[in-house]
Amino acid sequence: MPGIIVGIDGSDHSKLALEWAMKEAAIRHAPLTVIIVHPVIAGFSGRPVHYPTDDSLVDQARTSAREVVDKTLARLAGAGPETVTLDALSGFPSEVLIDASRDADMLVVGSRGSGGFGRLLLGSVSSQVAHHAHCPVVVIPAEDRG
Repeated sequence: MPGIIVGIDGSDHSKLALEWAMKEAAIRHAPLTVIIVHPVIAGFSGRPVHYPTDDSLVDQARTSAREVVDKTLARLAGAGPETVTLDALSGFPSEVLIDASRDADMLVVGSRGSGGFGRLLLGSVSSQVAHHAHCPVVVIPAEDRG
């Protein structure tokens, strides 16, 4: 996927990353690919375990992501990228994003996701992506609300 890839999960951090990636893609006249991953659990082998209900959960994730993408584009009022593609997948989020980074020009993620360790400065997915991606990575920090 040439161009800019942004990983989102519905968290406020990922919404900031999405907006930044849209603006950057517009400036660079680059295509933007938005990826949302329905996370799965690891089996005894360490490989992802997929269940029959995962397909419907991926569809729900796609619908939620489409709403976030549409709202963000509307808020940018024409200052967004020329093309936006949305991919909804099932797997390990960091692994999916790292694989997608192979042909990308840039990968964008929020500093924290929707995981349960809110006091961490960098979430596990953004940390894995920053260390293992095949392209430059931009980690968007949270807005200072203090």
